[in-house]
Amino acid sequence: MKRVTKTAALCDEFFARVLPFSLIFVVAANSALAAGCSFVPQGEGRVAAVIDARSFRLEDGREIRLAGIEPVASEKANEKANEKAKTDHPSALAAIIAGREVTLSGEDDTPDRYGRQPAFVFLGSSETPVQAQLLAQGEALVSATVTNKDCAAVLTSAETAARQGKQGTWADPAAIKNAESPGDILAGIGRFTVVEGKVLSVRQAGATTYLNFGRNWTRDFAVTISRRMVPAFEAAGLGPKSLENRRIRVRGVISSRGGPRIELLRVGQVEVLGGT
Repeated sequence: MKRVTKTAALCDEFFARVLPFSLIFVVAANSALAAGCSFVPQGEGRVAAVIDARSFRLEDGREIRLAGIEPVASEKANEKANEKAKTDHPSALAAIIAGREVTLSGEDDTPDRYGRQPAFVFLGSSETPVQAQLLAQGEALVSATVTNKDCAAVLTSAETAARQGKQGTWADPAAIKNAESPGDILAGIGRFTVVEGKVLSVRQAGATTYLNFGRNWTRDFAVTISRRMVPAFEAAGLGPKSLENRRIRVRGVISSRGGPRIELLRVGQVEVLGGT
């Protein structure tokens, strides 16, 4: 019995000495990961008004668009947004930043065609961008436009956690569209959408490669990749032919050429799923 007690005491001493350093390591690793979205400083200011799900105006008049994310587009999300508007409840973004002091950083501060400055937004001394908070709540989607791997990992991890926890839009089974239901996908034409399915065939027509998710090429869902983009996908281990008979998740804006289409412009738009 004394031997067991002595062993327990030694274990207690070991954890007392080692555990704090382990926790420090984990915290430091998480902080380093979060800091991945800290790019070149783009100024600061107080939020005067929230314009929509991913843009707001500062007191100095600048309009800011949250970089790296897209608004959710599921039917449940739209109904929720309409209900909030009717009852004058704050949006998810407003609940986080309304009236707050924020700092901005980004890879490029060139305004978009609407005059909005794209940026990653931070509250106070936080190293976690507001974008990650919205993603973790299931109130936004990763846009796959971020080229910095550390920052992309921060955003993807937040979205994955929300999806696995069925937070926000992910509580709706229709948040991810089924590639076998082209009609449902077409209902979201012009909107950023997430689609999952099995690539049944890969074919090339002129300068475009088609990943086909159905047998009817003019009606069923397909993903397109231009010839100039193929090398980037091959370098990432996602060559078009390698995706044949694989289940994948793709994201992008839905267009229509008979059937629903998503054009792949960035490697981050594709995720290979387990199984066939």
